[in-house]
Amino acid sequence: MTLDPARLEEEAVAETGLSDFGDPAYSEGLRRLTDALGAEGDLTEIGRHILGLRLHGLLVNRLRVEDTHRRHGAIDDEEVEGPLVILGLPRTGTTALSQLVATDPAVRSLRLWESGDPVPPPEAATQDEDPRIEAAARGLDAMYQAFPRMASMYFQTATDPTECQDLLGMAFRTAHFDGMAHVPSYTAWVLDCDMAPAYRDHRRVLQLLQWHCPPRLWHLKTPVHMLALDHLVEAYPGARFLWTHRDPAEVMGSVCSLVSYTRSWVSDRDDHDTLAAQQAELWSEALRRAMAFRAARGEASFADVHFEAFTADPLGTVSAAYDKLGMTLGDEARRRMTAWAADHARGAHGVHDYAMDTFGIDPDDVRERFSFYVEHFAVPRGR
Repeated sequence: MTLDPARLEEEAVAETGLSDFGDPAYSEGLRRLTDALGAEGDLTEIGRHILGLRLHGLLVNRLRVEDTHRRHGAIDDEEVEGPLVILGLPRTGTTALSQLVATDPAVRSLRLWESGDPVPPPEAATQDEDPRIEAAARGLDAMYQAFPRMASMYFQTATDPTECQDLLGMAFRTAHFDGMAHVPSYTAWVLDCDMAPAYRDHRRVLQLLQWHCPPRLWHLKTPVHMLALDHLVEAYPGARFLWTHRDPAEVMGSVCSLVSYTRSWVSDRDDHDTLAAQQAELWSEALRRAMAFRAARGEASFADVHFEAFTADPLGTVSAAYDKLGMTLGDEARRRMTAWAADHARGAHGVHDYAMDTFGIDPDDVRERFSFYVEHFAVPRGR
């Protein structure tokens, strides 16, 4: 599979019969990413194939989204409400919180199956039987069979809410790619690039997805939003935020374990000696940006969710967060959340074991580096 950007574009055009990629801003990110993959990624042959397929799929989706908007101008008039955005460092309970919030019938979630294959837009009457669900489930099964440790690290189903990887990925402006391969030059560019085009594209996908499939109050989740909250609220002025918190020493150990594993799917390089420092730099920068944004925007748009409190009392923690944001948690939402919590005990899909010293992580050093965050939010120490 090619990683040449021009060939990738040609192959996407050939597959779809479409040629309008929309806003040309995507092309710089695609070029910088493929350059970094070639120069820095140390990709194996299968790694080139895996990532080539992923980039191809993002370009195909981009073409199809643009074509659908062109043929159905009413989509551009869709009002996206909210969204309710779950933020926080990776490995702080954002996935569990996202899955719990997704049970609220008043909320529209970005589901895995539609994120990866958004066209044609889903229909309310057939969304639960959409054939893309089965296709996504088969893909997940294949991934968990090929990479079995992933189930204990990050388990999801085709109908679960997912991160905004594909939506930002279609613009090729997202730090998500850092978790897939060693691409430091690309990641450095993403930290300083204009993210406005990515969030404009992001919003166009949500408009398309909700067109025939409400509700329109969205809930979204990904840690990388912390890097560009100013651009997020340009696209979504009504955004409100649930911010998860956990001991950063625990976070860094878990993050490094996950990133090391997922990068091993595409490369044989060993990043154990440098990964912790690189991840600490990335996520401390994300926290600084998010905290500065919060200080400027004001507390009314934010509610905090601490890992320990959420683990002990999911419903009570979310109920308090809704109250803080001026949102109502209805009786049906409470019933569904209670049922979800009962069925999703922590560790149900295995325990994610990792050793901090594998990556040279000293917990006290990490807490000191993140002291600006730990002290501000009174984050308790972990193990």
